[in-house]
Formats: sequence, structure tokens, C-alpha cells
Amino acid sequence: MFRWWVSTLQLLELFVSSLVHLLFGFYIFSTAVAGDLSQTINDLFFKPNLASGLQNDEVVKQKSTTSSDELPPIVLVHGIFGFGKGKLGGLSYFAGAEKKDERALVPDLGSLTSIYDRARELFYYLKGGQVDYGEEHSKACGHAQFGRVYEKGHYPEWDEDHPIHFVGHSAGGQVVRVLQQMLADKAFKGYENTSPNWVLSITSLSGAFNGTTRAYLDGIQPEDGKSLKPICLLQLCRIGVILYDWFDIQWLKSYYNFGFDHFNMSWKQMGIWGLVNCLMGKTGPFASGDWILPDLTIQGSIRLNSNIQTFPDTYYFSYATKQTRKVMGFTVPFGLLGIHPLLFIRVLQMSVWRHPPDVPPPYKGYRDEEWWDNDGALNTISMTHPRLPVEHPNHLVVKDSECQPLQPGIWYYKIVEGDHILFIVNRERAGLQFDLIYDSIFERCRKHAFRKKPTMPNQLSQ
Repeated sequence: MFRWWVSTLQLLELFVSSLVHLLFGFYIFSTAVAGDLSQTINDLFFKPNLASGLQNDEVVKQKSTTSSDELPPIVLVHGIFGFGKGKLGGLSYFAGAEKKDERALVPDLGSLTSIYDRARELFYYLKGGQVDYGEEHSKACGHAQFGRVYEKGHYPEWDEDHPIHFVGHSAGGQVVRVLQQMLADKAFKGYENTSPNWVLSITSLSGAFNGTTRAYLDGIQPEDGKSLKPICLLQLCRIGVILYDWFDIQWLKSYYNFGFDHFNMSWKQMGIWGLVNCLMGKTGPFASGDWILPDLTIQGSIRLNSNIQTFPDTYYFSYATKQTRKVMGFTVPFGLLGIHPLLFIRVLQMSVWRHPPDVPPPYKGYRDEEWWDNDGALNTISMTHPRLPVEHPNHLVVKDSECQPLQPGIWYYKIVEGDHILFIVNRERAGLQFDLIYDSIFERCRKHAFRKKPTMPNQLSQ
């Protein structure tokens, strides 16, 4: 009888979680379509003034001749299920934060592709050319070696003399770290001069450095950190993504793409039997493990981190978010009305997570209670700085004066109260805190604009 009740509650939780995620996805998608339709109607009936257009052209020309063009770009990298500029109509993943700086770039990377694949895509987005995932990796994971073509890179002059600032949200922070390591390892064919100094700074906002226990709650098996439970939220996600890519409806994919084009899952390329094999888990990204969720487990993050360094000439800063508090020795959610419905259940579940007693812990010295503080998607312990399998140099920022001036090669981190999506998509949710966070990020980037010149003391507005 007890097992029956547990199974019933699990199925109920799965139904509610699936419904909430589906409704939120529909809301985002419909908002994008409605915004585009509104803009089209507006342009049709209220044609922009020609003189005003010419005036704007003059402003653009004037801006292009200013010294701002000499500043290094600030590249904003989205997280899981995210999107870049040009997708989902006029919606902004970073809720318009990119408008705070004229040199901000927002690439559109695979929203569910692996950290490795996204790092490769980011390189070619900036330098230009056809995305090369690498022969060895492509064969091992069962996808094409080459992907999207960028006829002109968004910053083709990128090199050690023209470095870049990166800001990553969620998994985007780990993508940038992997890219910097690839630059250090000279991992891009035809680019033998790459180095970690191509990266001036990395700022992480709720960054996924050490994995998350949510991956197990969503359906990843804690035994191996890769395979999926037979019935879980991620199984439903897997089936939906496969069907979405197989039907290959171009106008839909122009709005949103999961990023698996290099797996050739379209009906034109794999047919009915290919679809069956994908759904049965014999082929595709979910069969090979070359997608984002295995990288977000604690085991997957340890595998990634074991090959990633923190480099002595790069500035590092991270904001770790937390939607929980300690009350009488218990970790409990706080500000329940402020938690997004998408994350409400997970905040509760993650704050009482217990690693299965019959499964070996993911690392020596693992303790459940260290992973209870969370923001509904990631554990706060995971977001502060890389700490598994080896802890990197770090400094908790309590008072701003503690990091003035900011020193390279050290992960400075702050704890911020908020859930995982407080600082993206919907600017109004974060209120004044939104501007305080992003203003401090852009200000910090600009005060460390040139590595070869003396840097001014860092002034944080947080």
C-alpha cells in the first residue's frame, strides 16, 4: 500500500512538472509570435519616417567612428533551453541587458547540445567559418563533423591582442570555461596561435560549475550520471525534442532550435526507421550522451572540470543565487511568492535532497546538506566557483572593498538572493536588482578592458 502511494505521488509530481514546463514554454513561444505580429502590423500601417531613418543612419555612422569600437566585445552566453539574438522574435534571453553596452553580443547556441559542442559553436560564431566539432568527437558521438556556417564572424579579429569579455548564465558559464581551455589546448584546426589570453574575463551568473542535484530529480540516474529513468520529466523532454527535430518545420525552427541539426534527425535524412531508432534510444544525442544534461550532473561536471584550468591572466567573477534559508537547522525555501512557478517544486525538492544510500556518492567527502541551498535549478555550492574535483582559487565577496583592485586568476563570488531565472527573460521580476547586477558586470568589464594597460581599482555597485 505504501509503495502504491509513493508511485501515485511520483506520477502526480511528474504530471504537474510536465504541465508547468509545457505551459511556460507555450507562453514564451506565443509571446514571441505575438510580438512579431504586432511589429509587422505596426510597420505595415505606420511606416517609419524616412527622415528619422536617415537621422538614425547618421547616428550609427557617428557611433562607428567613436572609440567604443576599440573596446573588446562583451559576449553574453545563454544557458540550457536558452536562445540568442535572432531567435524567438524580439524576445531577449538576458531581458534586454545587452542594450547596456554597444559592444555586447548574444550568440544563439544549441539550447540542449553538450557543453563541448556549444563551446565549438561559440568559437566559430566569433571567428567565422564552418563549425568543426572535431573528427574524433563526432565519430564517437555519432553526428556530423561539420555544422553551421558563419560566412562572417561576429569578431573575426579575436586574438590575444583583441581579447573578449564573456558573461555566461547557468550552463553558459561552463561553456565559456571549456572554450578557454580549448584555446589553451590549441584545439581548433587551422588556428595554432590560440591561447587562454584570448579571454579577458569570465563573469558567471548562476553558473553550473559543479553540477546539480536537480539533474537526478528530473530523471538522470545517479548511478552513472548519464542514463535516464524509464519514466521521468527528461524522458518526456527527449521524446518531444526528437519529434520536433524529425518533423523539421522550418518556420518553427526559425523561432527556436534545440541545436541538434548536426545529428541529422530530420525526416528527410533519417526516415521512419531512423525515428524509431531514435525513440528507442539506439541513435541520436540521447543515446550517445552528447547533450547538456549529462554535463550538468555532479559526475559529468567532475569529468569536465578535471580538464579545465583557471588561468592566471584572466579575471573571474561569479554570482551564486539562492532561494533557501536555514531555519532551526533545516534548509527551507524563502520568499515563496517570489519563486517562479517553473521552479517552485524543484526548490522544495532540492532543499531536502538525499543521495540514494545504495548508490556510491559522486565524490569522496560528499554530504547531502552541503547541496541543499539552491535556486530551483542549481545548488548554490555549485555556482560559487569550480571546486570539484579540485578547488580553484576563490574569494567570497562580502564587502566590495575586499576585491579592490580585482586580481586575475581568482574566482571572486557573491551570494545573491533569487531564483535561477530572476535575471533573465523578464526584467520586471528582478526590479532594481536587475540593473544593479548588470551595471556592475558591464562596469567591471570596462574597467579591465585592456590587459596590457594598468587596470583601475574595481568599483562594484553591488
